[in-house]
Amino acid sequence: MLKRKRPRIGLALLLLVVMTFVLFPIYWMVTTSVKVPLEYATRDPSWFPTRLTGEHYLALWESRAYRYLANTVVVAVSATALALTIGLMAAYALARFRFPAKLDVLFLLWVLLVRMAPPVVMAIPLYTTLRALGLLNSHLGLVIVYQIYVLPYAIWMLLGFVREVPIEMEEAAAIDGASKWRTLLSVVLPLVGPGLVATAIFSVIMTWNEFIYALLFLRTPDRFTLPIHIANFITEYEILWGELMAIGFVSSLPILFLSGYVQRHLLKGFAMQLK
Repeated sequence: MLKRKRPRIGLALLLLVVMTFVLFPIYWMVTTSVKVPLEYATRDPSWFPTRLTGEHYLALWESRAYRYLANTVVVAVSATALALTIGLMAAYALARFRFPAKLDVLFLLWVLLVRMAPPVVMAIPLYTTLRALGLLNSHLGLVIVYQIYVLPYAIWMLLGFVREVPIEMEEAAAIDGASKWRTLLSVVLPLVGPGLVATAIFSVIMTWNEFIYALLFLRTPDRFTLPIHIANFITEYEILWGELMAIGFVSSLPILFLSGYVQRHLLKGFAMQLK
């Protein structure tokens, strides 16, 4: 009986060690955000806060961090929605249509190369393009620029989900007189729903944490996103650890809530992708 339980006990201990490494930074961030400076700005910081304080969160409110949070939500949601819309149509075309001279393969490779290129390489061409279009210092320009990050990922991710849709279902819809657009919206879209959710989560995370392009293409503080505001807590003379941990915790909450809310669809999407 003991021999049968040993693998389970070993697996439980392994999971405990892994969860400790994963959750400890979150624990440290949360506890530091409610500590007084004397408890973390020392050589031997305390493991547990002995006196709780909300001064760091009050400092965030006074710095109007909620405004930058709202800007980040607008940009991240808009960029993700645009990438999912274009990515689903591109994935459907690549999965169902035939292209001469293997243009579909070349297109996928080109998209992958664009995604792998360092952001700094494309900074100057993007800056010139946005300035010519009058989209500098605008959230719309940032949403378009973020497609370099998000759209290649969405195309590659959704391509696998679209290929898993049985072609017989689309043929049956075509027999009933459905057009390609109607088939995409009424047949393919509901079946790849879990894949869309999984793609959306990672797309939101990519745009939520993006810093370089937001710093280069946004000029006025009222349009700044949250990563730019977070960088302000690292000054030339000191690092405001309390405020930094507080805003780190606050900025993580929307992603955590969103991931928890769609967890069922997220796991289902991963299961479909692994088949």
